Amino acid sequence: MRRPTARALAGVPALIAAAVVTPLAAPFPAAADSVVIGGYEVRAEESPWVVALASPDRFGPTRGGQFCGGVVVAPTTVMTAAHCLSTAVLGKDAASVRDLQIIAGRSELAGDGGQEVPVRKTWITPKYDPVTNSADMALLTLAEALPADHVLPVASEGDPAYEVGTAATVYGWGDTRGDGSYASSLRAARVSVLPDGTCASAYPGGRTSRYQRSTMLCAGDPQGGHDACQGDSGGPLIAGGRLIGLVSWGSGCGRPDGPGVYTRVSAVAPPLAGAAS
Repeated sequence: MRRPTARALAGVPALIAAAVVTPLAAPFPAAADSVVIGGYEVRAEESPWVVALASPDRFGPTRGGQFCGGVVVAPTTVMTAAHCLSTAVLGKDAASVRDLQIIAGRSELAGDGGQEVPVRKTWITPKYDPVTNSADMALLTLAEALPADHVLPVASEGDPAYEVGTAATVYGWGDTRGDGSYASSLRAARVSVLPDGTCASAYPGGRTSRYQRSTMLCAGDPQGGHDACQGDSGGPLIAGGRLIGLVSWGSGCGRPDGPGVYTRVSAVAPPLAGAAS
């Protein structure tokens, strides 16, 4: 089995959640394993709560400087993966990335339309463990509010959307084949919530990262072929019209023996002012 990898773009070769990150072309930061595999194109107007995290200065102008995904959980708040804001991904402290922004309402990253909103403040939950990727969640405070219809409700613990077998959808602009073929348009893939035991068996610890049910969620396609991949980190996993997970890490992309591991948002999300109910 390949070693599990975080699913964001990385600034330099580094250890992220026990993952070896291989840089791509200089001078911009490169990518770790994470993309929508086996997916289909969707329009941003139909899923306005999905946003791209971007920094053209750090990642270049191609694809708008996108390096991770996020989801709008309040008019001025975007939730994403904590590891997306790490120095291993950004190459520097997030507070010093002057052009950190989100792109909302734009299907084609290199196109026009939508909104580019600067990030005013970043916050990483103190529960986050960068070694294990437990509680992999961060919040971005935006410089201006997004429309109310961009806000996605967040599932609470015990929500039936977390039940095994529930159909879910993951969104992102990441790798579509697992070979660095990054999408320029927003894509989605249908997966299902898998038993915790499936990920516990796939990721028992030792030479691989360890799955922790308390802060993680197992989802994917038991047959393989549908998954998140490079560049999708922080993107939403949605079931029943509610946010249940954030793309976090996994082994390869779309492998039947390496299901996707998501942040269990019900376990880590703080109360959100202005969030949809």
